[in-house]
Amino acid sequence: MLSMNELYRIYAGIFGALIGSFLNVVIYRLPLGKDLALERSHCPLCSAKIPWWHNIPIFSWIILRGKCSSCHGKIDFQYFLVEILTATLFALSFPLELSPSTIWNWGFKASLSAILICHFFIDLKHKLLLDVLNIYLLCIILPFVFVYHSPLHWIIGGAFGLLAPMGVSWAFYKWKGKVGLGGGDIKLWGVLGLYLGLQGVIENIFFSCFAGSVVGIGLMIFKKYDHDGGIPFGPFIIVVAFLQIYFPAFIDLIRII
Repeated sequence: MLSMNELYRIYAGIFGALIGSFLNVVIYRLPLGKDLALERSHCPLCSAKIPWWHNIPIFSWIILRGKCSSCHGKIDFQYFLVEILTATLFALSFPLELSPSTIWNWGFKASLSAILICHFFIDLKHKLLLDVLNIYLLCIILPFVFVYHSPLHWIIGGAFGLLAPMGVSWAFYKWKGKVGLGGGDIKLWGVLGLYLGLQGVIENIFFSCFAGSVVGIGLMIFKKYDHDGGIPFGPFIIVVAFLQIYFPAFIDLIRII
């Protein structure tokens, strides 16, 4: 027999799957400038309209075996992954003890996760960290830090997250004559710095740069590195941010090591 808390977590996961379905729409349409709300879902290959029973989060992808029911073209695994990831994060972060404060914190983390998931997959595919998503992220984080953190925490964290990478990027441009770090990455660090604070954003910069260097070197060794386009850096920032938000004990362990 499931307890009420376990049931609530299941409900949170179902809600997360529904949100994940919408996030897939955002990830696909936002970089292309398409309407997010009014346009009906359709196959990107054959443009056939998708009926609602083929648009049930998680299960439809499994039942259809990752293929369009009209043209039998492959449906990107990303659709399934985004829905299952969002459902998992919404369920895991749901509080065991319900109160206005814990529900508020869950809503904050869930909203933060949704924006970061969109950022991750859009940057992975298009190498873009869109300003509109950074603005939404700012609108989510500002009220939270205003209530739960001192002005010193979020002002210094945000300022360092924005200005330190900007300074490095400017110096690199003066030295090499080309942009080394995208503006979206700098803005994302600035917004995350409001929440993470000075120590948190420094750790994010260090760990994401370290992870990006390791992956970049690995791609070079296996001759998979794109010297013209490089590799998107946003996903490294976002993965580290997820670890800091959901698994702070893991970051503490790395810090000790």
